[in-house]
Amino acid sequence: MNFKSITALVAASALCAPMAFADGHMANEMTIVSWGGAYSKSQQRAYHDPYSEMTGTKIINDDSSAEAVSKLRAMNEAGNVTWDVVDVVAADALRLCDEGLAMEIDPDTQLADAPDGTKASEDFGDMLVGDCFIPQIVYSTTFGYRTDLVGDTPPTSVCDVFDTEKYPGKRSLEKRPIANVEWALICDGVAYEEVYDLLATEAGQERAMAKLDTIKDDVIWWSAGADTPQLLADGEVIMGSTYNGRLFSVIEEQKQPVAMLWDWQMFDLDGWIIPTGLSPERQARAMDYIMFATDTQRLADQAKYISYGPARKSSAPLVGKHADLGIEMAPHMPTDPKNSVNTFLYNYEFWADYRDDIDAKWQAWLSK
Repeated sequence: MNFKSITALVAASALCAPMAFADGHMANEMTIVSWGGAYSKSQQRAYHDPYSEMTGTKIINDDSSAEAVSKLRAMNEAGNVTWDVVDVVAADALRLCDEGLAMEIDPDTQLADAPDGTKASEDFGDMLVGDCFIPQIVYSTTFGYRTDLVGDTPPTSVCDVFDTEKYPGKRSLEKRPIANVEWALICDGVAYEEVYDLLATEAGQERAMAKLDTIKDDVIWWSAGADTPQLLADGEVIMGSTYNGRLFSVIEEQKQPVAMLWDWQMFDLDGWIIPTGLSPERQARAMDYIMFATDTQRLADQAKYISYGPARKSSAPLVGKHADLGIEMAPHMPTDPKNSVNTFLYNYEFWADYRDDIDAKWQAWLSK
């Protein structure tokens, strides 16, 4: 996947048409796992509510996506898979697929065509990064800051996060190495093109953590996407990382004194997997829901409630105004040219190869 293929999503064009979905021999309730907060609310309005209204299916929400890999492993070992559809980032989908914990999907027979007849494999294009992964959105991890706490010179660079003299106060960072170590090396003088080559070495990993040592005492670590928006709203941190859609909610919906810092945002993909081990009735219901929730119109509908770019090319031209606020959503997308001057693209291959090793070193570093 490259930056051009992602940003092309916002310029693609197609028409939209309704679809019909089968509804026989399926379970009448399902548990859908996601991330909670503003993101789950956007899914509720764009996907869950209309699907339940159409089919009568009861949907139970579970906000455990941050623990999806470990919990699905445990369920599989116990022979008791209680989740039907799970929202995960692409990297976790690849891990679950490799371990046989997620179903393989044929996009051209199990996902909806675009309204003009374009097959799903072409419509999703490079967003189909794995055999089990059904993409929903392009999102980014970036920073928000309190406009009333940064003085007359608001931060403009991600490296301002490391400047505790100019911007004293607590910061919030995700309690995992991804994005944090990339930002640390960039702010330690490493060129963007050299970041992953350096992180592949023990010296590079140590250098990143040494840079993070300079702010470690000022960090509040988060695990759930809703944490940083709450910390910002409460004034407990001066700046913090989270998903761009969560910051949109704090800024535009809650009208908190918060602004975005897009510099070196980390682009990523999020989407669905269906766990292996479901009964035929539950699997049929899960697949019926997936076909509905990832069609052209539904992916565009989610962008009415949260500022994430839909993963289908045919959805992009249908993105309009926020359903409640009436503001145009395109300028709030991470893929907007004004927001994407400096960006990281999540390096799936690197993190698939080095995640376990760097995670172990990260946990040891956190415990010091």
